[in-house]
Amino acid sequence: MKVLLLERADHPGYWQSVTGSRDGDETLHETAIREVMEETGLDATRYALSDWQQQNVYEIYETWRHRYPPGVTLNTEHVFSLQLPQPLPVQLSPREHLGYQWLPWREAADKVFSPSNRAAILQLPEKAQHG
Repeated sequence: MKVLLLERADHPGYWQSVTGSRDGDETLHETAIREVMEETGLDATRYALSDWQQQNVYEIYETWRHRYPPGVTLNTEHVFSLQLPQPLPVQLSPREHLGYQWLPWREAADKVFSPSNRAAILQLPEKAQHG
């Protein structure tokens, strides 16, 4: 099982899965589809997109707090996964990402900077087995 990781343009060397924020009143599912398209060029409606019904609340890294309203220090993350038939080439948004890699899931878990991203990647084999 391989996992797509993206290298952040604003922090070279920081690798992560697709992330993003909800626009207006779109659903979380719509947000996931839009973010996958914006960050990879892949159409998530063509593949198995799963909402894990899992939320992680974490403290926003100081580096990124300027993106949030004053005083906001916590973020709620909603976990989704997208299962592709095989690793595919992606088209990066250059303002967001410098590069991408498809890595075996254990290597991907070791490479990401976010503890919640790591935890989700480590759950992938079990999710795939029951999904």
